Amino acid sequence: MTAHHTAPSRPRAAVSLAALGALLAGSLTALATAPASAAETLLSRGGTATASSTEGDGFPASAAVDGDPGTRWASRWSDGQWLRVDLGRTATVSRIVLDWEAAHATAYDIQLSDDGTTWRTVKSVTGADGGTDEIAVSGTGRYVRLQGVTRSGGYGLSLWEFEVYGQEGGTPPQSGGAVRVTGSRGDWQLTVDGRPYTVKGVTWGPSAADAGRYMPDVKAMGANTLRTWGTDGSTRPLLDAAAAQGIRVMNGFWLQPGGGPGSGGCVDYVTDTTYKTNTLNEFATWVEEYRSHPATLMWNVGNESVLGLQNCYSGTELEAQRDAYTSFVNDVARKIHTIDPDHPVTSTDAWTGAWPYYERNAPDLDLYAMNAYGDLCGVREDWERGGYTKPYLITETGPAGEWETPEDANGVADEPTDVRKAEGYTRAWECVTGHRGVALGATVFHYGTEHDFGGVWFNLLPDGLKRLSYYAVKKAYTGGTAGDNTPPVITDMTVTPSGSAPAGGEFTIRAAVRDPDGDPVTTRVFLSGNYADGDKRLIETPHRRNADGSLTVTAPAKLGVWKVYVQAEDGRGNAGIETKSMKVVAPPVSGTNIAQGRPTTASSFQASYGDCPCPAGNATDGDPDTRWAGDWADPQWIQVDLGSVRSFSRLQLVWDPAHARAYEVQVSDDGRNWRTIHTETAGDGDVDTIGTGATARHVRVHMTARGTGWGYSLHEFGVYS
Repeated sequence: MTAHHTAPSRPRAAVSLAALGALLAGSLTALATAPASAAETLLSRGGTATASSTEGDGFPASAAVDGDPGTRWASRWSDGQWLRVDLGRTATVSRIVLDWEAAHATAYDIQLSDDGTTWRTVKSVTGADGGTDEIAVSGTGRYVRLQGVTRSGGYGLSLWEFEVYGQEGGTPPQSGGAVRVTGSRGDWQLTVDGRPYTVKGVTWGPSAADAGRYMPDVKAMGANTLRTWGTDGSTRPLLDAAAAQGIRVMNGFWLQPGGGPGSGGCVDYVTDTTYKTNTLNEFATWVEEYRSHPATLMWNVGNESVLGLQNCYSGTELEAQRDAYTSFVNDVARKIHTIDPDHPVTSTDAWTGAWPYYERNAPDLDLYAMNAYGDLCGVREDWERGGYTKPYLITETGPAGEWETPEDANGVADEPTDVRKAEGYTRAWECVTGHRGVALGATVFHYGTEHDFGGVWFNLLPDGLKRLSYYAVKKAYTGGTAGDNTPPVITDMTVTPSGSAPAGGEFTIRAAVRDPDGDPVTTRVFLSGNYADGDKRLIETPHRRNADGSLTVTAPAKLGVWKVYVQAEDGRGNAGIETKSMKVVAPPVSGTNIAQGRPTTASSFQASYGDCPCPAGNATDGDPDTRWAGDWADPQWIQVDLGSVRSFSRLQLVWDPAHARAYEVQVSDDGRNWRTIHTETAGDGDVDTIGTGATARHVRVHMTARGTGWGYSLHEFGVYS
């Protein structure tokens, strides 16, 4: 049963204008009784209206756009209610008239949308007092929404009429001219409106909403192209900002499993017709939407999925899926061409081994595309050896990545220095331009601002600070950087000790820092636990500068390999960043470890899982890289026989991430009768150094509650005399 409020409806003859002062206080231009412009048309009458809710069947959304002054829409009695109307086509909206019933909003937004999903606010009103609100707006869209914020009383919102005025059609963007792949094998070129065009681009990282802020800088770098990975209703601000700077956009479409490792989940391209149909229709919607936009350069379907499918399938099924995937890419390309014959279609993958699949199954692609980093210069050889008959673009490139970099002494990727990274971008561009008539350009990775593990490795301006790599790309695209103030340069960075920094102890950083422009430099230190606990963030940490210029820093408590970053800033918007790894180990314990090498037994051990077998003796072998691992069940125990009754003063338990939350340390003289000397109920892993001593022959850790969903695992079980 629907309840109806009993507040009296305002008589139609008594409708009055809302007070203008309150509306002006809300940054609103209110027009007292100004008649509609002669060019305006009432666009909303009879349109499809929907709402967040209705008070009952007698108060539908459609009543607000039916032109009948005696019917009204009314919502449920809560804040945040909305009413929207579909104008049926894109229009330029100039004025909104809201004829409120007594249940009105005191604060609300007027919003426009191109797709009914992504909204932009064109007016915000506060202090409204009901009556008739006549609101001047400026914008284009197909959908118009009144988004309520707060109500005037205990009822909901109610409108007699919701009128939208403007001009049908809006002002469509002017097309930037046809884009073509012309020529023949070995002598191809990309043309825009008949003029040769070499892609000098960057992959795009900031949000589309921030495009206007960054686009002048992209232009100043000499870039003429952006690459994106997804295209939808939120893309227009990016395209508009790019067009304003004369920059083109390679509009991407994401397909699962993308990103090489299989990001986004697995799809069965052989049988999943629903996914393929829905995806094809979705892509077609945005091609239709942006095909005439002056920023559109081409369409790029998928990203590294031929590689990524190996994380979903294997053997003959993997081959069938790769054939089906590239055949679907061809279906998309064919569909795009029927909608937009004036812009090429390509598809990106992560290795040249994907190209035979495209050659066999995707003849409608206009050109190929791939991501290549340290081995970019080998792409030309692969293309020539494969005898391919289409040109290509490099859609991601830069310095060698983590997956292709030698390991350092701590067993993690040895990240290139800033100088080597800048050289990597220069070399990549030389390899692209060296394959004349075949490689049509590149979008280098990455115009991003993230200041984290991946951001420092690849971003041209992490945290908005420009790197040597930024200027290397600018020089490649423009021919020089004369007059630019460039970043500080860091060389000869070392971390001591690099392989055995005690948890909670101190380590030392040494690095030579110079600024080519003589600017004063500020030094900051950051740590990343990406390899220790998967946290890719960079956390700034205090440091002490010593008389010799070295820096002293306190090591984290978390064991494992950490990345240490030195960031030198010149106060001119530039930064040099260098990084080295450091292994945090258990802090030393005074005395002799009388458990090392002694017979050790446990309630269970894992014979084969990951790096196992992991027998009990691994916890007392003195090797911090080996471990004991027990079953994934409570309780479990591990014990060591000291050989005779011995006195000891402390224990040290070095946990694997699979640690105990609750356990007891027990001792025994005969291995049968046990007494408890320490109890822990809030264990958090890493290292437990226990000062409780005893005299006994046998020492046991009896674990009763796990700290993770795994079992229990100890790298070291030390007993110190």
